[in-house]
Amino acid sequence: MIDLRDIRTAARRLRGVAHRTPVVTSRLLDAATGAEVFLKAENLQRTGSFKIRGAYNTVASLSEEERSRGVVAFSSGNHAQAVAHACELAGVEATIVMPTDAPPNKRAATEGYGATIVEYDRFTEDRQAIALEISERTGACLVPPFDHREILAGQGTCGLELAEQVPGLDIVFICVGGGGLMAGCATALTSLQPGVEIRGVEPAAADDTFRSFAAGHPVEIPQPDTIADGLAPRRPGDMTFEINQRLASGIDLVAEEEIATTMGFLFERLKLVVEPSGATALAAVMSGRVPVEGRRVGVTLTGGNIDANRFAEIIARFHDDR
Repeated sequence: MIDLRDIRTAARRLRGVAHRTPVVTSRLLDAATGAEVFLKAENLQRTGSFKIRGAYNTVASLSEEERSRGVVAFSSGNHAQAVAHACELAGVEATIVMPTDAPPNKRAATEGYGATIVEYDRFTEDRQAIALEISERTGACLVPPFDHREILAGQGTCGLELAEQVPGLDIVFICVGGGGLMAGCATALTSLQPGVEIRGVEPAAADDTFRSFAAGHPVEIPQPDTIADGLAPRRPGDMTFEINQRLASGIDLVAEEEIATTMGFLFERLKLVVEPSGATALAAVMSGRVPVEGRRVGVTLTGGNIDANRFAEIIARFHDDR
């Protein structure tokens, strides 16, 4: 597994590459929750999400011989962009396996960083199997989105920064897709602030980690259909599940409407554009299901990669439903 030393090593690699993103607060949010809420704004990160942390740390750790063979990754968008940009910075060729229905802005950004796109149907094909075949055929190094030591260590730098920026946190809410961000951040936060509670959050429509916690082992679900496309893996990773089961106190589920409402709140009140996946952790806090009154609460806003039309569509639906 990883430890704080791995995360600090990743932080050194990322210095000058990843932004040290700000922590945002809101008196209105504090009043609504009865807590002190601190939002780690990874929507303002390079490539628009936290994913550059793990991607660059992984690419930077490759040997020269490995770099010469190129990199292959699979992703619906944010990891794709991050790997493509990391490879661009390192002078490494990148091939990214992306679903045919990937958000157009995420595909365009990935291509803009110079990556070659290989399409697949997320409902009928296995993206990991496609990437593995490419890796075996070409020799390219596989950079998975979450179940990888250097990926986890890189993502953990988000938690490292949060612990340094906000002392004395009582509880931290972290969105869960494959579980890499939560595993890395939980490792950093519990090392630096012993006693802090870690809560994972995922859409109710993509509840693989919730079911896995209940079962005591990783559980695979049918392909999720959720507005939070970045949180739609069918199964948590083996490494991430083991770490998260050990360090997190539980997984909370939020409805699609709650995610949309949170996006609207962040836009209207804090002037932050956050994609559905990025708003999911805060949606759990705003739902009131987990008592946070009187506590110092950390929340990850994990990304802001959403095009204007899609953002307007979701916000319009939020207003119509309200």
